[in-house]
Amino acid sequence: MALASSSKKQPKPVAGAIESAISSFGLATSYNGWMVVQKWDEIVGEQVAKRAHAFRYSDGVLYVAVKDSAWRQNLSMELGNIMGHIRSYPFGRVIKEIRLVASERGL
Repeated sequence: MALASSSKKQPKPVAGAIESAISSFGLATSYNGWMVVQKWDEIVGEQVAKRAHAFRYSDGVLYVAVKDSAWRQNLSMELGNIMGHIRSYPFGRVIKEIRLVASERGL
């Protein structure tokens, strides 16, 4: 009996395989945008996350529902800082704009 060939491919880490598959299907931009939505609380911190919730990503735009007009005004003045935090993550570079919208659910 012949022994198994040593030329067999070595297993790859699952994370790398998933990222490779996402890229090969042309979904990397959309995936990265939704990663920002998923990591919103971590990116902006607990205090902001209680009053503003990222809920949608589409074509480079991150949509954030804000609890009230006072917080919407406050966050609008901080958009540069928030964008800097988002872009500090490798997946955050896909965000080109943040749109603050009134929350219908009251967060």
